[in-house]
This record gives sequence, structure tokens and C-alpha cells, in this order.
Amino acid sequence: MAETLADVLGSRTAAAAPELVRDLGDGRLRCLACGHRCPIPEGALGVCKVRYQKDGILRVPHGYVGALQCDPVEKKPFYHVAPGALALSFGMLGCDLHCAYCQNWFTSQTLRDAEATAPPRDVDPDSLVKTAQSLGASILASTYNEPLITSEWAVEVFSRAKAAGLRCAYVSNGNATPEVLAYIRPSVDFYKVDLKSMRDKHYRELGAVLDNVLDSIRNIHALGFWLECLTLVIPGFNDSEEELRDAARFIASVSPDIPWHVTAFHPDYKMDRTPPTPAATLLRACEIGTEEGLRYVYAGNAPGRVGEWENTRCARCRATLVERRGFVVTRNRLAGGACFRCGTAIPGHWAGGGTTKSLGIPIPL
Repeated sequence: MAETLADVLGSRTAAAAPELVRDLGDGRLRCLACGHRCPIPEGALGVCKVRYQKDGILRVPHGYVGALQCDPVEKKPFYHVAPGALALSFGMLGCDLHCAYCQNWFTSQTLRDAEATAPPRDVDPDSLVKTAQSLGASILASTYNEPLITSEWAVEVFSRAKAAGLRCAYVSNGNATPEVLAYIRPSVDFYKVDLKSMRDKHYRELGAVLDNVLDSIRNIHALGFWLECLTLVIPGFNDSEEELRDAARFIASVSPDIPWHVTAFHPDYKMDRTPPTPAATLLRACEIGTEEGLRYVYAGNAPGRVGEWENTRCARCRATLVERRGFVVTRNRLAGGACFRCGTAIPGHWAGGGTTKSLGIPIPL
């Protein structure tokens, strides 16, 4: 009998971290890696399809990647982290959500969608660190699938990376638990959350609960991760002025210094007939973010069509500090993390930046 993808993934697992599992005393193990908090009986899978119980042990993904690429950190997107730096991005397989517009569905929807068949490639943490160093990447990022559900592997990789002087990031849907955030905090420097909607109805369509994501954003900020939020603006889904204003108001209530990225939707996956986001919608979203008190608002996925909203500007004197076109940093005038004109400190992690030298390098293993 031919080996299935489930068999392949099942042979690439390890025991869950003790911090991320609770024995319920009735044969079920509660997984604490994401907001679903799945109570998993013997032989069953969690919602993510890649964490499961076998022989009384919660088994979790280990020892492989489903995607690996070197990109500018702006692509994640982080705009207040070392502009122009390279990030080696890796992902595993599986997700706790099922977004119909997912652009990484080949990796995220494994074992949920029969057409999502990205093969795992065996790799060890040290080789990922060496690959990053050889490419001049100063950041390792867990992305492409939902990193929360593969946190044990990320922590193993990141512990080696941080020992080698690299910084580490999560690119996540934010459907976290306090337990998983505490577990990854020593290993993760930067955290990007997709705030997909401000309507619980929409979140439930995607497989989550709005309040859990909002609580996670608050917790991520309170724990001291560098946090940036992103809203993919989808026509007919979350693009009303009221909903965009609610998103901006919420982020500003956590901190007005959290960068908010409003990015353009492009037809993909099961929403391939939904029209792309007009640039005018992004421009209005940026205006709304500013009106609601956010100091750093960016428009993405529309290079050259959103004017100054691609750039980092001083919140006090409005001088342009970092100029971008798409993911490319064309000029960086930050002076030690402060405005060159008025000296105002700009929140972020600026060391190690420059102008972008390389884009989109796929990594063969």
C-alpha cells in the first residue's frame, strides 16, 4: 500500500512540550498550542490535523519544513524591524483555521484539502541556522503555515538561532493561548498578527473566535514581543469603513505605536472570483487608522499605488525616514532609531537594517 501524506507526517513527530498539554484524566489530552484548546482522545487529531494523541502521548510536528525561502523582512510584513534585512522563512504543514482566501493553502490546508499536497523536507535546526547565515539573513521566521501549532519545532530551531546571534519571528493568525505565548516568549522576538476581521461571525466562518484573537493581541503586547498587526482588506468581507475603524480603534487601544498594515487582497484559493482590493480602499483605510490615533499605518500589496503609505514617517514632524516600494527599501534615513530631523525616537528594532539587496530566494534542500 502506498504511503499517504498522513503517514509521512506521522513519522515526523515528537512529544508535545509539557507546557502545551494537560491530561484531562479521562483518556483525553488537552492541547494548548492554539485557541481551540482541543480535548484529544486516543487516536484522534486536533482541529489543526497535525497534533494528535497516540499511546497516551500528544504527538506534534518535528524535523521538517514544508516551505523555505529567503525574503526581505518587509514581506512578512515587519516595517519596524531592521528595514532591508533578510529573513529566512520556514514553515511546516497544517493550520488551525481554514480561510477560503489563503495564499499559502498548499502548506496550511494539508490533510484538510486533498489538493494541498506540499511534501515535507527533512531538515535539522543547525542546517537552518547555517543556511540563514550563508545567505546573510539576520532573522529566522516561522510562517507559511500557522506557527502556533508547530511551536515545539520553532522553539528548537530558534534556540539554535538565538545562540548564533539571529533574531526570530512568528507570522501568525494570533489564535493563541496564554500558555503557548509564555512558552515561546524566550525564543521569539517579533510577532505579526493577522487581524482578519472585527466581526465574530466572520471569524467563525474562518474557524476561530474574534475575542480570542483580540485577547491574544493584548497578551502579545503585554509580554513584550515586538508586535505588528495586519488586515488583509477583502472586498465584501471586511472592507466597510465601520469595520476598518473598529480594527484601528482596537489596535490603538492596545498601543498607538503598533504598526498596522492594511494590505490588498488578490484572488486566490476558493475566493478566486472576488475582485482585488482597489488602491482607493487602502488609502481610505490608512486615513481611518490615522484618524483613530495610530501613529504608523501602512498600505501593502500595491507597490507604487499608495504614495507615502509605503514609507515610515516620523509621527511628530512627518519626515520620511524609510522609503519603500513594495518589499524593497530604497532609502533608510533613521539615525539610531530616531528621526534625523527632530530626534523623536521611533518605536521598533532598527539595528541590522539597510537597503534591500536580495528578494525571494527559494532554498533547495
